[in-house]
Amino acid sequence: MSLAPLLDGAVIPAHPLALTADRTLDERRQRALTRYYLAAGAGGIAVGVHTTQFAIREAGLLRPVLELAAETVAASDRAGDVVTIAGACGPVAQAVAEAELAAGLGYDAVLLSPVVPGATEADLLERARAVGEVLPVIGFYLQRAIGGPELSRGFWRALADQPSTVAIKVAPFDRYRTLEVAHGVAASARSEEVALYTGNDDHIIGDLLATLPGGLRFRGGLLGQWAVWTRAAVAMVEQVSRDPAGLAGKAQQLTDANAAVFDAAHGFAGCIAGVHEVLRRQGLLAGVWCLDPDEGLSPGQAEELTRVTAAYPWLVDDDFVAEHLDAWLA
Repeated sequence: MSLAPLLDGAVIPAHPLALTADRTLDERRQRALTRYYLAAGAGGIAVGVHTTQFAIREAGLLRPVLELAAETVAASDRAGDVVTIAGACGPVAQAVAEAELAAGLGYDAVLLSPVVPGATEADLLERARAVGEVLPVIGFYLQRAIGGPELSRGFWRALADQPSTVAIKVAPFDRYRTLEVAHGVAASARSEEVALYTGNDDHIIGDLLATLPGGLRFRGGLLGQWAVWTRAAVAMVEQVSRDPAGLAGKAQQLTDANAAVFDAAHGFAGCIAGVHEVLRRQGLLAGVWCLDPDEGLSPGQAEELTRVTAAYPWLVDDDFVAEHLDAWLA
């Protein structure tokens, strides 16, 4: 698989986890989700990441979930033009082992979580280098609210300098730190070879329209938000070049919708359950169950989802899902 779609710019949903009521893997609906993203026109999928729930590792589900997505992509008519990205976590040995698992299953790249307790920037760079010997690396600036470390401009330049780095997901939910990444990458001799992807779910359209330091731009997004209403997300990215002014007018509406999906009112406690609830309402998931039985929708979150769905019909792809749902579930 060529990484061309990643470098050209793509909609990349962060793939959720489909569970049954007893919190076991629902393979039928897991495949249906992948088929949905492919049919919606996504240029890639990211599996084994935060939206998939990091706890899949302790639950013994990392391999099965990665396998299902890889097999479903390979069996589709999109095989060959969709970038498959596997999440990798933990210290060097764990991250390398997870990258090796992904490589064996045919994945194209690794999204490398920056959360390694006690690790210095030098440690994280060495870890990225080691993982990069297995698969191309996508760096990740994760928001501090869910455990991401603060990383310097120098770190991002050094990461961009590594030949195995092909992209960076910029998701600190912070304008200043977002610019630090751009400054670092722009200072690298490899700046044109490293694709910047927004993960700032609170500023998606603003990022897509922005001109960054060094003339860089976000080429697409790798987002939990795009795990829902994906067909509309593809149309949104297509509008960037065709009608940027019209898209800019929708920026705050998308942020408002994301606040409901990601449960910003409760410190993102219901962010995964919010994604699940949108998919449940469309029939793609049977429930909002998470691996952690204490994780679910926050008070008032369901009502907020109802409000934004009604308020912003351009953002919703319910009719598209309804038309194809039976085939995806078959």
